[in-house]
Amino acid sequence: MPLPLSILRTFAARAVCAAFCGLALAGTAAAAQPAAPACPPTAEARLTPQLLEQARRRPVDRGYLWRIVKDGRTSWLYGTLHLGRAAWVVPGPRIAQALRQSDAVALELDPLDTDAMQPLFAPGDPVRRAEVMTPARVERLNRQWAAACAREPGDPHLTLQPILQTTALAGYVARADGLYTDFAIDTVLAGYARRAKLPLVALESVQAQLALFTADSAREEAEQVDDALAELENGKLRQRMLELADMWSRGDLPRLADYERWCECMQTPAERAMMKRLLDDRNPHLADGIAVLHERGQRVFAAVGALHMVGPAGLVTLLTQRGFTVTRVVPPAR
Repeated sequence: MPLPLSILRTFAARAVCAAFCGLALAGTAAAAQPAAPACPPTAEARLTPQLLEQARRRPVDRGYLWRIVKDGRTSWLYGTLHLGRAAWVVPGPRIAQALRQSDAVALELDPLDTDAMQPLFAPGDPVRRAEVMTPARVERLNRQWAAACAREPGDPHLTLQPILQTTALAGYVARADGLYTDFAIDTVLAGYARRAKLPLVALESVQAQLALFTADSAREEAEQVDDALAELENGKLRQRMLELADMWSRGDLPRLADYERWCECMQTPAERAMMKRLLDDRNPHLADGIAVLHERGQRVFAAVGALHMVGPAGLVTLLTQRGFTVTRVVPPAR
C-alpha cells in the first residue's frame, strides 16, 4: 500500500502534524515509552468481522465536522486524523449522513491513487543520500525498523529518501497502540468515494507536499533525521501520537485549538516558520479549492487534517470570510 502522504510533513515541529498534518518530532525531552508487544497484529488481523459488526451496530461520530452553507447549498468540512483504529472505519451517524448528502469528496490527496503517489518512492539525489545516510544513521534506522516489526525484504519504504523513512516509521510505531495508517480517515473516505461512485478531488499534489519539507541541504536533512530518530528512540513520538488520536476520537476541539501551548512545535523561530508553511500558507489554497467546487454546484464533503481547521488563519475562519455560513456539527455546538 502506498505511504499515506498525510503523514509526510514536519512537525513538532512534528508529532502533532504526524497525526493532524505532518511528519515526525523535533523535541528532545525524554518520555517513558509504553511497553510494546513483540510484533503488533497486521491491519487485516485487526479488522475482524466481529469488530466491524459491532461498529456498524453502534457507530460513533469522531473528529470535527462543520456544515458550510452558501448560495442555498450545503457542503461539509471535516477535520481528519491521518491514523486510525480498525473500529473507526465505520463513520458515525452524522458523518455518514453528511456523506450521503454530498455529490463529491475532496481530500488533500487521494491516498489510493497509486500513480499520483509514485513521487514519494523516488530515491532522491544519490549524492545527498550518501551524505545523510552515514553508517551510524543507517544503524539507528535499522534498529527502529526492526523494533517496529516493519522491515521486510523488498519493502519499498527502505529505499525512501532518508527523512521519509523516519516519517514512514512514525506510522509503524503507532501500530503498537492499535493505530494504523491503513485505517487513516482520509483512506476510509477515499474508499467510500469509490464505492459510492462519487468524484474524488485532490486539493493538493504530492509534489507540492513534498516541497514543504524538503531540506535545503544535506546538513539540514541530517539534522531532521537525527531529531526524528531521537523521538523514535525515546518514545516521545509514540506517546504523542496516542494522545492526538485520543483527542481526535473525543472531538476535543478546545484542546486542538490550543495546540500552540502543548504541541512543542512553536518553541524556536525555525519551528514557528515551519508551522506557518505547513498550515497558514497552505490554508488559503485549500479554502479556495473547496469554495470553487461548491460554487460549481456540487455539495462537497471536504476532509483535511484537523489542525488546518483552527485559529484565525484556519479553514473555518477562511470559509466564513468567503461568504459561507459555518456551523459546527461534530462535536455538537453547545
